[in-house]
Amino acid sequence: MKWGMRRKEWRELGIGTAFILPNLLGFLVFSAIPLVISIIMAFTNWNLEIHNMFQNASVKFVWFDNFLELFSEPDFYQYLWNTLFLMIGIPFGMAGSLFAALLLNCDFKSGSRRIWLIVLLTFVLTAACLVLVAFGMGKSALFILLLSLFGTILVAGTAVGQGLYRTLFYFPCFTSGVATFILWKKMYSPDTGPINGALQPVLDAVSPVFAGLSDGAANAVSLVLLAGVVLLTVYGFRRKIRLWKDGEAGTVSLVLGLAVLTVPPVLACCWTDYGCRWVVFGIVAAGGWCCAAAAVARGREYRTALDRGIGDSMLLDGISMIVGLTLIGFALVVLQLPADARAGLNAPKWLVDFYWAKPALLLMGFWAAIGSNNMLLYLAGLTGIPQELYEAADIDGAGRWQRFWNITWPQLSGVTFFIFVMSVIGGLQGGFEMARAMTAGGPAGATTTLSYYIYTAGFDVGRLGYASAISWMLFALIFVVTLFNWKFGNRYSND
Repeated sequence: MKWGMRRKEWRELGIGTAFILPNLLGFLVFSAIPLVISIIMAFTNWNLEIHNMFQNASVKFVWFDNFLELFSEPDFYQYLWNTLFLMIGIPFGMAGSLFAALLLNCDFKSGSRRIWLIVLLTFVLTAACLVLVAFGMGKSALFILLLSLFGTILVAGTAVGQGLYRTLFYFPCFTSGVATFILWKKMYSPDTGPINGALQPVLDAVSPVFAGLSDGAANAVSLVLLAGVVLLTVYGFRRKIRLWKDGEAGTVSLVLGLAVLTVPPVLACCWTDYGCRWVVFGIVAAGGWCCAAAAVARGREYRTALDRGIGDSMLLDGISMIVGLTLIGFALVVLQLPADARAGLNAPKWLVDFYWAKPALLLMGFWAAIGSNNMLLYLAGLTGIPQELYEAADIDGAGRWQRFWNITWPQLSGVTFFIFVMSVIGGLQGGFEMARAMTAGGPAGATTTLSYYIYTAGFDVGRLGYASAISWMLFALIFVVTLFNWKFGNRYSND
């Protein structure tokens, strides 16, 4: 009897194995075996220019030489910075996705018969513009055409409902990534692109206004913006110290938050030319650290974990740092604006300019993030919020902002945490398709990310061993960042 049961179990095991064998073989051939080979390759000097069928050289183990060369290579740090710079758009993309989800969660449907008349008139206007374009009328007709199409979408949404808007917002995700990148490359064209075609007339109109701006006025505006950096930093320091005293933040969160908030004043000292910059920003940064040290020395009444509130340091303080850096950038632009306006303001060169290439990719990434899968995740999270909470808030007289901050945002913490983790992983791994299709990593390596660096090192240069070492360094970076997010961010979302 026992032997019969064993034979039956073996037969069931064989049948089950036969069903999963194609998937198992695919995993072994395309994932597991290449993974093991890449680990071995990372410790070799495998180079396709030397080790090929026309050369007698043999592949040798160099152990950690590839990793040591990687850390001594200046380009690696530049490409790492490019990768991290493009990830600055992650919080803004998440905010845009949440805003789009909140809008699309509303009911726009209207039963008015006049809407159908407006829709009909919009279609007639669109057809008339198409006729004008066909008979040779140029930009003005095209502009009217775009406005009429926008009006059609707006009005049709009120007639059909939120389903139309949701479809239109998500529709770009069905387009191939390469096709989207080629389209944006054409739009960013300095000479023929529609972006510069719309931006240059505006710059020509405002150039006389800024040309008449005196250098003293430009300095005053620049100083106001830098004063905003000072006020933002002081507010951030006071807020972190208050949270620590109230037991809402641990010592590790306090130190990390102060370090993040110190970045804008330090960079303001390095990037600006005002003689008093070291005194002002130095006093702000050093004063904040001294106040924090004094508060820690005096102690506090409420005890808490060292890492409590670390999610606040990663998100809110990080956003504060980005805002501070943005103010510094505007201050530098305003300072040079009168001289540039006298010479004539020109639209940016975008992808062919070293300083504009990464911001151009950031703008494109922000557009793609608004209607991406993150929007769908937020929509799913919004539908899962109990309506009883909003009804109780209405009874208590809560406004829209209070409803969002005290109900919607806390209820979406789990979705936000998942989106943040996946966005960070995707940001560290991403950038290859953009660089390959739009810039080829240029200009001067300004848009080369780590993933594109792996491709160029392995397939353009042929150094497979060195490329494998870069891959495993990227894996280690992603593993550490993800582990940090799961350790502290998950706790923050559960709170």
